[in-house]
Amino acid sequence: MNPWRLRLLSRLDTLGTVRAVAQAADLSPSSVSQQLAVLETETGTQLLERTGRRVRLTPAGLILARRARAVLDHMETVEAELRGFGEEPAGLVRLGAFQSAIHTMAVPAVTRLAREHPHLDIELLQLEPHESMPALRGGDVDIIITTTDFDELPLGPDLDLVPLATDPILLVAPPEHPAAGRGPADLAAYADEPWALDIPQSYMANLALRLCRQAQFEPRVVCRFSNYMMTLQHVEAGLSITLLPGLAVDRRYRVATRELAAPVRRTITAAIRRGSPTRAAVHVVLDALRHNQDHDQDHDRDQGADHEGRAQSQGLTPLDDE
Repeated sequence: MNPWRLRLLSRLDTLGTVRAVAQAADLSPSSVSQQLAVLETETGTQLLERTGRRVRLTPAGLILARRARAVLDHMETVEAELRGFGEEPAGLVRLGAFQSAIHTMAVPAVTRLAREHPHLDIELLQLEPHESMPALRGGDVDIIITTTDFDELPLGPDLDLVPLATDPILLVAPPEHPAAGRGPADLAAYADEPWALDIPQSYMANLALRLCRQAQFEPRVVCRFSNYMMTLQHVEAGLSITLLPGLAVDRRYRVATRELAAPVRRTITAAIRRGSPTRAAVHVVLDALRHNQDHDQDHDRDQGADHEGRAQSQGLTPLDDE
């Protein structure tokens, strides 16, 4: 269907007469009638019916005219985005990120973008990997920050990946706990300890269970929290130990951290859907996420025990562009 003819039909619904449509479109009434007749041929549907000397829309014509408005509005939005491609990014970008990436990656990038691109709107959503990948594939978000290491829900060829960083998985314990010793930690030595885990089937819950089982024990789980701050409070109180990504360890909590004897690092990546043209606004958010890591994550990666009782910030290793 020709968009111009759809617009004529929409105008007929709004203005009521062919003459009024002709005046608005700077055409003759006969030209408008001819174009509407062509539209009927294109659709294979009767769109108009005569009532005396006037025409009115049939039920099918009325439906098409009103649907056409939404179609034409969307086309105008797309055209505006294309005109602005490479210029000032604008519009809404929905960014989903897992909990520990929100304050360390997403918020700094969004803050910077708010200053540099005032016409860009970013909706930030907390979505863990088991939630964000289905949301991205379903079109509920435009970009996600996730991990490539979630075995239960792998990233596939339908997604384009922008590597951001790697992040160590750490043993986290109360500062006076025997697990707060120096050097890498052997998980098998803590088989009898009370453990704090994430909620079932989440990325960290599955990873912690897998690592404990590889060390030949089933962890004695005494609590489960979906919020890392609550987990850190529980550990700080001396009630449990846990495994957390370095990003999740907030230095405000008096906990000690150790890398594992068999080091485990998760790969953090941004992902977008493959196959459709990427808007300029999405490009600029991806660039901000990548550049934020290049600028901000220049910290020491070797983490020992924290005998002063404060968690040290865990250094991310930025990944080179591929």
